[in-house]
Amino acid sequence: MDLKEHYNKLYQASIQKIQSDSYEVDKLIDSNNDKRFGITLLLRPDNSVKVNIQKFLSEIKVIEPNQYFYRDSDLHVTVMSIISCYDGFNLNQIRFEDYVETIKKSVMGISCFKIEFRGLTASPSCLMIQGFLENNTLNQIRDNLRVDFKDTGLEQTMDKRYAIQTAHSTIFRLKEKFENKEKFLDIMEEYRDYNFGKFKVDSLELVFNDWYQRKEYVKTLHKFRLK
Repeated sequence: MDLKEHYNKLYQASIQKIQSDSYEVDKLIDSNNDKRFGITLLLRPDNSVKVNIQKFLSEIKVIEPNQYFYRDSDLHVTVMSIISCYDGFNLNQIRFEDYVETIKKSVMGISCFKIEFRGLTASPSCLMIQGFLENNTLNQIRDNLRVDFKDTGLEQTMDKRYAIQTAHSTIFRLKEKFENKEKFLDIMEEYRDYNFGKFKVDSLELVFNDWYQRKEYVKTLHKFRLK
């Protein structure tokens, strides 16, 4: 996959939807009745990258203060949604130790790698940082996971929604209609190719999580160190 082309297509399609007011507002963000949970293998950017992301978000907050902004603690890149969030999922339904052992097999011998966060892309409901990979390591991990989980019989929903291939990080979600749409689009264009920084990935986390990866709901099940 050509990541740059993929991100650009997403960006252009989403800009059109925002401009035509056919964007999507997430009504569940503040709901106490949202019981969607799952387990995810993820990685996290380093502190210097987070500083750059929050600097950008602070500009958005000035013009759209009532939207949903990801905190440092919640920023992540999804390596694989092992069990995609669904209503009523509970850790008691699985033996997470079995998942840990399977993932250990998938990441055995895998070396550290780097991701560059450069520029923005979007969906009709959220804003994302574009992640670019210096080699094929992340996709190798994903392929290993697909193979290693295939014959385990463990509950999993990998690739059920779509086959994940990107390294983006969601940083902002719409929870209300825009107040200053044109200014928002101007800032998006200004940061379209902004370099948020490059970071080294030396560990992955398996977590139990809600849909938004909020720290108050996330439980770290295991941390996997890379070579």
